[in-house]
Amino acid sequence: MPRRTHARGRGQDRRPQRHKDVLHGRGGHRAHDFRCVHCRLDVPLDAPGTAHRNHCPHCLASLHVDRRTPGDRGSDCRGRMEALGVSARPDGEWMIIHQCRSCGELSANRIAGDDNALALVRLVFRPLTDTGIARRALLAM
Repeated sequence: MPRRTHARGRGQDRRPQRHKDVLHGRGGHRAHDFRCVHCRLDVPLDAPGTAHRNHCPHCLASLHVDRRTPGDRGSDCRGRMEALGVSARPDGEWMIIHQCRSCGELSANRIAGDDNALALVRLVFRPLTDTGIARRALLAM
């Protein structure tokens, strides 16, 4: 089957698409960031207040990439982590509680200095509005 060419205006052919490795190869424009699995925004790896960024500062979604220690990237699951709520350490530092939608594992992640303040406050009040979240988290423990 011959390839169809779409005319633009008066007989002009479409410009050929660039090869994907031009933009996404090693050292390309995504060498120092990642794309969020939820909101699809490009997120820089550098995060103020933490050494290992593992969630989107806009929507607080994450991927299940760490196994035991932050930054080890040793998990084979790679499932989508949903932000369930917020916990506070004795020193006052906030932690985001994530649950993997694939395997159900819970994890606590430090917030970063550039996290969306409104999303964090919504996350604080979420267990009060949806009691099913707390029940699911307790059952996963």
